[in-house]
Amino acid sequence: MRWIDALRLSSAPRLALVGAGGKTTILFQIAREYPPPVLVTTTTHFAETQTALGDVHIILDHPQNVGSLAADMPSALIVFSGRPDGQGRLTGLDAETLAELRRFADERAVPLLIEADGARQLPLKAPAEHEPALPPFVDTVIVVAGLSALGKPLSPEWVHRPERFAQLTGLGIGEPITSEALGRALLHPQGGLRAIPPAARRICLLNQAETLELQAQAQALALQVPGKTGLLTSYHAVVIASAQQRRIAAVHEPAAGVILAAGGALRFGQPKQFLPWRGEPLLRHIARQALQAGLRPVIVVGGAYSEQMRQALFELDVFLVHNPDWEQGQSTSVIAGLRQLPAETGSALFLLADQPFVQAGLLRRLVEMHAETMAPIVAPLVAGQRATPVLFDRRTFGDLMQLEGDVGGRALFSRFPVTWLPWHDQRLLLDLDTPEDYQRLLELDDSASDVAK
Repeated sequence: MRWIDALRLSSAPRLALVGAGGKTTILFQIAREYPPPVLVTTTTHFAETQTALGDVHIILDHPQNVGSLAADMPSALIVFSGRPDGQGRLTGLDAETLAELRRFADERAVPLLIEADGARQLPLKAPAEHEPALPPFVDTVIVVAGLSALGKPLSPEWVHRPERFAQLTGLGIGEPITSEALGRALLHPQGGLRAIPPAARRICLLNQAETLELQAQAQALALQVPGKTGLLTSYHAVVIASAQQRRIAAVHEPAAGVILAAGGALRFGQPKQFLPWRGEPLLRHIARQALQAGLRPVIVVGGAYSEQMRQALFELDVFLVHNPDWEQGQSTSVIAGLRQLPAETGSALFLLADQPFVQAGLLRRLVEMHAETMAPIVAPLVAGQRATPVLFDRRTFGDLMQLEGDVGGRALFSRFPVTWLPWHDQRLLLDLDTPEDYQRLLELDDSASDVAK
C-alpha cells in the first residue's frame, strides 16, 4: 500500500508533517511516490545532511527568488530551505517566502510538502508554545508519533520536552510511557492537535509499529471502546505503519452502517422488519449489531413503514431517514443513505433488514479487513458464495450515487476489485422471503441454542 493511497492525498496536496518518530523519513517517502517535480520545505529547520534525501537543493532567502524558478524548474524532488545557520542546520522559509512558494505550486499544480516542527530525532515530543509552525493554507496535517517509546521512561532520552509531555499526560518524569498516556498527548489541544488549521484534514500516524504487539496497541489507541476515547474521535484517520520496513499495517477511518429497510415486503405478506427475533424486532436486532460493531453513524433507510421503524428503534443511537422514492427500487435507498454520511466517512457497510444471523463480529472483521487493505469492496464469502453485508470504500461512493432502479451495490462488483472475507456460518446465505423461511430460521436458531446449552 502506498502512502498517498493510505493517506488519501490529492495529486497536489499542501501537506504538513508534525510530531516525532520518523517524520522526515515519512515526508521523503511520500514525496518519492509522486511524479516530479515535487516541492519539499520546512518552516523550522533541516539538518544539512537531509538535503541529500532530495534531488536538488535550492536556497530561498527572499520571496522574489521564487519567481526565478519559473524559467528553469527541474523535474525532480526539490528541497527548499533558508541559509545555513552555522550549526549544521538549514533555516526554514519565512512566512512571506513560503506563501510565494505556495502560489508557485498552485500555478503548476504540483505537491508541496512541509516539515513543520523538530523533534531531535526522538520517538515522541510535546510541542513548545511556538510550535508547530503550520501555515494556514495546508489542507492536510499528519501528526507522527513513534511507538518505540512505549514502555520506556519519560525522559529526554525518549521524549523531546519531557516536562511538557508530563503536563499534558499526567505522567511523572521517569515513569513508563503507556499507550493511554500517548493517547492523552495526541488528543490534547495543546499536544497533538495544537495549532492545526480548522479546515485541514487531521491524520495521526503511529509509526514504528514493527511488531504485532505494537500494532495491537496502536489499534486500541485508534478505536473507541467503552470507557476509553479513541483517536478517531479527533482525527479523520489513524494510520499504523513502519516507515523503516516501508509497510502500512492498517488505516483506521470512521466506518458507517447503512441499513436498507425501505421495502414493503409484498411477497412475505407483512413487514419483515418487525418480525420478533430473540425478543425484539428484527430491525432493532440488526441495528444493535451495527452499533456493537462500532459503526458510526448507523443510518436506517425507511420507506413503506418509516413511522413504525421509529418505534422499533426507540432509544437506539441511529439516524432514521425516510426514502419517499422507495418503490422505485433499492438504488434509491442506497443513495438516500449515502447522502446522510459525514464527509469524513472512510467506508460504509450496507446491511439488509432481513438477515438475523449477521453478528457484530462479522461486521468488525469486514471493517478490519478494509483497514488492512483499503480495498474498494469487502464482502463475505460463505461456502464459495458471495454474501452480505458488503463494505464499500469511499472511493466507490460516486458510482453508488449513480445507481438506478432496483439495483444495489453489487452492480459495482464488475467495476472494482472485491476482497473476500472467508466466513463459515452458512446461515448467512439464508433468505427471508416467505413465512416458511421465517419458521425455518426460528428452528435453526432454536437448534443452535440447544447445541450451545
